[in-house]
Amino acid sequence: MSFTAMRRAVTESVSGLPRAFWWLWTSTLVNRLGAFVATFMALYLTLDRGYSASYAGLVAALHGLGGVVSSLGAGVMTDRLGRRPTLLIAQASTAGSVALLGFMEQPLAIAGVAFLVGMASNASRPAVQAMMADIVRPEDRVRAFSLNYWAINLGFAISSAGAGFIASYSYRAGFLIEAAMTLVCAIVVFAKLPESRPVRSALEKAAEPEVGLGTVLRDGRFMGVVGLSFLVALIFQQGSVGLPVAMGEAGFTPADYGLAIAVNGVLIVVLQIPVTRFIEHRDPRRLLVISSVVAGYGFGLTAFAGSVGVFALTVCVWTLAEIVNAPTQTSLVVRLSPTHGRGRYQGMYTMSWSVAALVAPLMSGFMIDRFGAEWLWGACAVIGTGAAVGYWGLMRGLPEEKEEAAADVSVGDVSAAEPVRQPQA
Repeated sequence: MSFTAMRRAVTESVSGLPRAFWWLWTSTLVNRLGAFVATFMALYLTLDRGYSASYAGLVAALHGLGGVVSSLGAGVMTDRLGRRPTLLIAQASTAGSVALLGFMEQPLAIAGVAFLVGMASNASRPAVQAMMADIVRPEDRVRAFSLNYWAINLGFAISSAGAGFIASYSYRAGFLIEAAMTLVCAIVVFAKLPESRPVRSALEKAAEPEVGLGTVLRDGRFMGVVGLSFLVALIFQQGSVGLPVAMGEAGFTPADYGLAIAVNGVLIVVLQIPVTRFIEHRDPRRLLVISSVVAGYGFGLTAFAGSVGVFALTVCVWTLAEIVNAPTQTSLVVRLSPTHGRGRYQGMYTMSWSVAALVAPLMSGFMIDRFGAEWLWGACAVIGTGAAVGYWGLMRGLPEEKEEAAADVSVGDVSAAEPVRQPQA
């Protein structure tokens, strides 16, 4: 592809999205640039503090439990209180709890504050995803979610590469830097993002019943998607939970893990936009089936890794699955969600990842300690195959996406359909 063609492809991929989307995108990027703690928490506990892999798994599981507790509550807050207030509360709480975690010394205190960090950090997800669905036109949502995921991984690639060196100097510095960057995110939300929650008219309220959590639970197809999302999330969680512990026990350093996992973010930064153009209008069932299989067997190949280069190669394989799965899955959730219940639906979907964050560390710690890392990677291959079969069966006869207005809302004085320039770095 020539430089001119590449530039045209990038321009087409980022054009036509509302200004509010780009401020939300900027907030996401800033947040991920400072995301040190989740990446190196397992190494901090096992190598710096000298705890076992099982204890590290327990702390990570408590972090995940916090996310489980907050996901549904944050979804309800997103629908009732609004997207913007929920984001501000979540980000301010995350900053405070992450800073506090850096000063904890005792095992019980570390575990308790990790639970609070999990609650606070996961509370923003339903609000972000609901706001993005509010302000982006239906035909642009796969592209918008891909670009947001691109920002997540651009920040992740940079923070992963730098976190190993920060950890070699001071783990506490990583906690404090993440807290500061999260506060910057809250400032961006406060200054640049008005509320986007659609306002229902009296006629709409009379015609459509209120959406409660019971409504979500009775939605069989959606709950099936949530269950399959949990299985896929269980696999992808091993990149930040099982992989660093397995590499540490095999004699690799935090910097080695940082270099290997940074490939994930770099590859997404390079490939997310062109891959999005390829998948944007393709069958979501086929995309989810293929990505589930590739994810499972990508992690399965880790059983044969014996050097940083081979670990990085396996990261390349499952990253390709992640590039396809993330925007396709998120767009499908929006497609299956009623407009006035997006917060609750997104909360339930977010909970599937939070439950996976709870189960994955326990799974990886137990299997590595008792049987060895090879069993963990084999289990990933089996789970990926099961998720693929589930998607193939569940999504037969998927209804066509409902037509919506060109934009759900106008955010402040900015029309959601307004052409936009990408913010400068």
